[in-house]
Amino acid sequence: MLGGGTAGLVAATIAGRLGARVVLAERAHTGGDCLWTGCVPSKSLLAAAALAHRMRTADAVGLTPCEPAVDFAAVMAHVHGARERIAPHDSPERLRAAGVEVHESVGRFLDPGVVEVGGRPLRYRAALIATGSRPMLPPIPGLGEARPLTSETVWDLTELPTRLVVLGGGSIGCELAQAFGRLGSDVTVLEAGPRLVGREEPEASELVRERLEREGVRVVLDARVVGARTRSVDVEHAGGREAVDHDRLLVAAGRAPDTDGLGLARAGVETDAAGAVVVDGRLRTSAHDVYAAGDVTGALPFTHVAAYHARVAVVNALLRTRRRVSYRAVPWVTFTDPEVARVGLSEAQARERLGDAVVVARHDYAESDRAITAGEAYGFAKLVGDRRGRLLGATVAAPGGGEAIAALAARIEAGDTIADVSNAVHAYPTFAEGPAQAADGHLLERLARARPLSAAALAALRTVDRLPRPRRRMPRPTGGTL
Repeated sequence: MLGGGTAGLVAATIAGRLGARVVLAERAHTGGDCLWTGCVPSKSLLAAAALAHRMRTADAVGLTPCEPAVDFAAVMAHVHGARERIAPHDSPERLRAAGVEVHESVGRFLDPGVVEVGGRPLRYRAALIATGSRPMLPPIPGLGEARPLTSETVWDLTELPTRLVVLGGGSIGCELAQAFGRLGSDVTVLEAGPRLVGREEPEASELVRERLEREGVRVVLDARVVGARTRSVDVEHAGGREAVDHDRLLVAAGRAPDTDGLGLARAGVETDAAGAVVVDGRLRTSAHDVYAAGDVTGALPFTHVAAYHARVAVVNALLRTRRRVSYRAVPWVTFTDPEVARVGLSEAQARERLGDAVVVARHDYAESDRAITAGEAYGFAKLVGDRRGRLLGATVAAPGGGEAIAALAARIEAGDTIADVSNAVHAYPTFAEGPAQAADGHLLERLARARPLSAAALAALRTVDRLPRPRRRMPRPTGGTL
């Protein structure tokens, strides 16, 4: 195993349980980006920022708002403490106790069937490349001299930046921009594209932009950064050219597969133009005995995908099975407020594939009883289906969206329909009702079209849709399933 992040750890554990002799090489810290620079520290920071924001906006639930006294050093101590509490689970000691031979060093291929680990050659029956990815720095004049932060180095900060400029409005950029803004930084986000979190539904992008700007974050879209200095960046945008001042500059402009120095060519392992290891549907590389998993493949760059890859790759490698990966029902979440959770096809992707044979169901959380009671009545749930109503994709851009998306992913995996989402009984009142209420509304509209109703009857149906969901099951329309 080359790499001790999520993919390497999961694969090593499974391989050990299958009775294989396992050698794992990790040049930094076992646990990978998720533990040290990604999921764990970022969600710890977001938790502190969210509480600070709730204190400022306590009037949303009838309390007197107050400005929190943010001790940034204490916040970062919380971040580091979360990492330290979780680290033993991913430690070399735990792996060694499970029978894995761990080398805290670089691993590289010497020849087909041979790797160098800890300064000595080892022959292998099967190898797994799981070296992850690293932040990219765009080719901007002066950027190196500007001492930019990245998602790896931002956790070394000991003082809150007064003015923070974030280059990049993807998931990482938006999460950190909102967090630092809520903790007291004056934040500007410079995004090269026409919208934030550009792979999400356009209305989700707009919702995130509105929320950031409402909280005081400046968002500049279609921004071209043409130069960087220690205390400012030069930006061209629709309004002209300007110098944006900063105390610290954070680059969140994407990640690149980490394949340098692995000797891949010596093993016959091909990479693409971006440096990602080329794999087939079974995660096998161009070398028949070498597999790859996680970010290094250039696939969806998420911890849960790395773990999924590991489970598929290690079984294929050791047991010679032919399991294949599928991303049809893989969810992901941008942990802004509101969270933007997505699984499957967007509406645009579905229409590109199916044309007009697409149905869309939507529910606005402004009408969600749970969201109203929590003082967080914003966001939406959107379901995308085919003509028969089979669920193809979903977005929940709302409080608790990351929790609600799991059930929808399971629905897609099972081949369920929008009607099945409606027919499930949900606890009331919960944020997770949002997708079901979207399905309810869609079915009511379909019923009304199938059976012309009077205005009074239609109003009565809409009243039913406002009742707590556990008290009723929505009927299926006659004349086929939806």
